[in-house]
Amino acid sequence: MTRRPPRDDPDDSDLEVGARKHGAAGLTAVTKALQMSNDQMGVRRTALTLARINQKHGFDCPGCAWPDPEHRSPAEFCENGAKAVAEEATLRRVTPAFFAEHPISDLAERSDYWLGQQGRIVEPVHRAPGADHYRPISWDDAFALIAERLRALPSPDAASFYTSGRTSNEAAFLYQLMVRRFGTNNLPDCSNMCHESSGAALAHSIGIGKGSVSLEDVHAADLILVVGQNPGTNHPRMLSALEKAKKNGAHIITINPLDEAGLRRFRNPQSPVGLVKGTELADELLQIRLSGDQALFAALARLTVDAGAVDTDFVTTYCSEYEEYLTHLEDLDWDTVLAATGLERAQIESLAERYRSSDQVVVCWAMGLTQHRDAVATIQEITNLMLLRGNIGKPGAGLCPVRGHSNVQGDRTMGIWEKAPEDFLAALGAEFGFEPQREHGLDAVDTIRAMRSGDVRAFFGLGGNFVAATPDSEATAAAMSGLDLTVQVSTKLNRSHAICGTEALILPCLGRTERDEQASGPQVVSVEDSMGMVHVSRGRLDPAGEDLRSEVAIVSGLAAHLFPDEAEDWAALCADYDRIRDRIARVVPDFEDFNERVHQPGGFALPHPPRDRREFPTETGRARFTVNELDPLVVPEGHLLLQTVRSHDQFNTTIYGLDDRYRGIRAGRRVVFVNPDDLAALGITDGDLVDLVSVWSDGERRAEEFRVVAYATARGCAAAYFPETNVLVPLDAVAKVSNTPASKSIVVRIEQRAGRTGAAQ
Repeated sequence: MTRRPPRDDPDDSDLEVGARKHGAAGLTAVTKALQMSNDQMGVRRTALTLARINQKHGFDCPGCAWPDPEHRSPAEFCENGAKAVAEEATLRRVTPAFFAEHPISDLAERSDYWLGQQGRIVEPVHRAPGADHYRPISWDDAFALIAERLRALPSPDAASFYTSGRTSNEAAFLYQLMVRRFGTNNLPDCSNMCHESSGAALAHSIGIGKGSVSLEDVHAADLILVVGQNPGTNHPRMLSALEKAKKNGAHIITINPLDEAGLRRFRNPQSPVGLVKGTELADELLQIRLSGDQALFAALARLTVDAGAVDTDFVTTYCSEYEEYLTHLEDLDWDTVLAATGLERAQIESLAERYRSSDQVVVCWAMGLTQHRDAVATIQEITNLMLLRGNIGKPGAGLCPVRGHSNVQGDRTMGIWEKAPEDFLAALGAEFGFEPQREHGLDAVDTIRAMRSGDVRAFFGLGGNFVAATPDSEATAAAMSGLDLTVQVSTKLNRSHAICGTEALILPCLGRTERDEQASGPQVVSVEDSMGMVHVSRGRLDPAGEDLRSEVAIVSGLAAHLFPDEAEDWAALCADYDRIRDRIARVVPDFEDFNERVHQPGGFALPHPPRDRREFPTETGRARFTVNELDPLVVPEGHLLLQTVRSHDQFNTTIYGLDDRYRGIRAGRRVVFVNPDDLAALGITDGDLVDLVSVWSDGERRAEEFRVVAYATARGCAAAYFPETNVLVPLDAVAKVSNTPASKSIVVRIEQRAGRTGAAQ
């Protein structure tokens, strides 16, 4: 399988590699955000829109899920948040004339960046079987066609219904209701590809698959470990929280294969003093090898036990399976630990001493931990370490998985899960008078497998960009192209509109920034952030087009055609979102009086028993120590471990631009970052043009024409941007238990292209 560059990608000669930045944000960030906003929205629209991001009476940023502080800055957004809003509130439009000019075959050859830059889609379009163009279709005709095709499937399980993390609570609840009313639990979502490993690990260990900290805990911590995460690019507002913690005395250690500029000096653009002076955030960097984190945290636990630093009162009162865990730790082999981590023993011992001398510890992580074969075991190993010192359920301490999309956690709370628990399904069935199917459905990877085998014949995507976000790009594209029907609910063009089924529709929806008017008047939606705060989001801009509909209206409109005897009920829910929230309150645990509480300024916090009361709703009724065998990845000689990463001009699969300022990259994305010593050992020179070849049991996968960049990454490790390198991730390379793609530990070799050496300047 080979993935070549799109035809509109910049020529290799355009790419520039310059000096890395040594800090995050600052005037450059402000300038970039305002420049892009003005280019996309115009000056007046920019001023109106940016002032409302993440404000209590404004709209929730469609970017990351970092929580909002109680006291908010007038500019409560980051550079990438401003870019996300600018792309959504853009004045550019994709009209029927655009689709008439550009056949689908042309769109398939374009880059993700080019597709995203065309603007907002403003009316529904349909690709008929055998056609190479999308053509306009009315909403009623679109709903009738989709309903007819779904009913004609051999079974409801022949369809899969994907959800993006941008979807609101109200839309997500209605969507899963429609899908389960249709008769299937095939509800893959973007969480399957990011923090599914966190949810699986934490649900087993502490009884709830969510983090155990509040924003105030981060501010109050003595020690913060930032593991497998690059907040300067992926969660920039987190830097403000780290800055506050630092000023309160926290020691911050980053554990990551890449030395990221965003955790060095932070120049806070929301503070004049911070903008000029800046704050040194990370006190230390442990440059660990990819997939070595499980070994590191097991070693830290062993050193904590050996030092007699266990909080025995906490362990005795609140934990189970401790003796089995101690027995397991006794067999820890230090040679294995050092080989897996690439660290010196003294570095690990120093971190262990810092950990046991700190009373309040927070561990934060993101996809640098969750997308490995042993991701679940790694997160459980972190949890084991935190349990040893009682660092769960007290102020200033806890576990902090940092979610990557603004409502991905809320969607799961609303029932977007292929494995919804029995109590949720029973409550849903009782509230709406039907019997939901109990058999588990398909997650994202299993959906691709079922599409490839022919068991799934139709795909419906409520937001997102499934084709670009998923692994094994060529296999996924072939599977998607072989479907009878694909439907995408979207604001803008993306790869999943170009790689589509025999029959395909694009249903354009309102964005977060836009006013949502229904029969009863203006509506608000709600979201849940990474730390369990639920609050409203209220768009104010005029919709990009007169024919746009909200996600709630699209779901209820389709449901009315799928279930014509219930059409009035679905219309009533759409007419007034308070009615949806009343039904949520009767189905979803902890959402009692939802309407009253969510309309309070700032919303409300969902309960978290381990954090709030040190109650652990696990199978044992206690926090569980877990035994995980250490089985480091073996990388053949002459190969490297590759991780996929984002650039700074990117959010998930959305490409805002072709620069990566913090890593010194300009005007290009097809680069691979490699340690200079590894380059020397491989006989490759900084600037060479190479192909990346991944090695798996079913064969090789190839991504062509990447520029080599010598970079400060751990020995034996490399990095390159996704989605360009998703082609290298085998579909069956997944995390144990969670089935999440193992995109952060891909065994690759680097092949030099003939005649192309030393091109970088």
